[in-house]
Amino acid sequence: MSTVKPEREYFLDSIRAYLMLLGVPFHVSLIYSTQKWAVNSTEASLWLTLLNDFIHAFRMQVFFVISGYFSYMLYLRYQPQRFLKVRLERVGIPLLTAIPLITLPQFFMLKAWAPKLANWEHFSPYEKFNNLMWELISHLWFLLVLVVLTTLGMLTFRWLRDQKRLIDYQRVGWGTLTLAVMAWALLWCVFRRVIFMFQPGWLMDGLFSIVVMQTLFYLPFFMLGALTWKHQTLKQLFVRFNPVMCFGAIAVFVLYCVNQRMSSGEGWLYELDALISTLMGLCMLNVCFCFGHKLLNSHSPRIMYLVNASLFIYLVHHPLTLLYGIYVTPHIHNDTLGFFIGLLMVFGLAFLLYEIHQRIPLLRFLFSGKPQNK
Repeated sequence: MSTVKPEREYFLDSIRAYLMLLGVPFHVSLIYSTQKWAVNSTEASLWLTLLNDFIHAFRMQVFFVISGYFSYMLYLRYQPQRFLKVRLERVGIPLLTAIPLITLPQFFMLKAWAPKLANWEHFSPYEKFNNLMWELISHLWFLLVLVVLTTLGMLTFRWLRDQKRLIDYQRVGWGTLTLAVMAWALLWCVFRRVIFMFQPGWLMDGLFSIVVMQTLFYLPFFMLGALTWKHQTLKQLFVRFNPVMCFGAIAVFVLYCVNQRMSSGEGWLYELDALISTLMGLCMLNVCFCFGHKLLNSHSPRIMYLVNASLFIYLVHHPLTLLYGIYVTPHIHNDTLGFFIGLLMVFGLAFLLYEIHQRIPLLRFLFSGKPQNK
């Protein structure tokens, strides 16, 4: 257990906050993209479809690297049982709070006002349960995955802490790192293909898809973050500009777009998506870290405000975006104008709700998981 509190990594806080806040333009652009969502505009926009694809291609991979970094830091700071309690409170309490206060009302809203659940009465009991699970936790999936990864961290972090230094990380470069992470992604693809061949229904199950498949996909990024804390040479690698990784992100994004439009669900769409998204995550890890370290590695009250607000904004923006899509989108016939009006309305209402909740101690605790000072 370490009792020395390290210097705050402001650029990592900032990147994590911005990645969370990117959830708003991601979901607002989803309305105007070619992707089928709960609500869609009459005509799809090409540039908003590309924007939506770009955000989706890398955002959560980088987020889980940063989560693993800070989680391992806390694991070393506390006793293991104390670490588990602190992390589960900070992740689990907002998760459990958001279900009855956000996603359950959102479910009834979709059931009443959107065509997505129009045939609810004709669903079988399992279909009703599975759709309910998707609606209750799909928006909160990353919190559930963090709960699972934190619990697994009692084993994986202990193994990492006790691991003897068999690898000289001074000699580890992007090539070795990419091969290692891509090897895990390939194993994930094989695992998914076996399930698809013998138990395809599991992949449509909300709980299995998130708890098992998503957790296994993001596990190497989470552990990569922990390794970055333990071996600072990795952090130096990430914050140093690498032209192959940075400009390679453009080529990988082109592959991502091609796969989304040329492949099918019955073919190799999801396996190719996993491989491409893994590579895109590694490329954008270098982009986010190197530019974040140069531009955001200093204390700023405005940035710290966004850091503190980002989780709450992410939790409440989803139903606000759906309401905007249901009631406002049909009256705006220009997709670009609708997108920016949507950003203004959703961000405005979300920050207003954040300020209201800040003044209510119980809500501050429920949406942060942190004990509030008297």
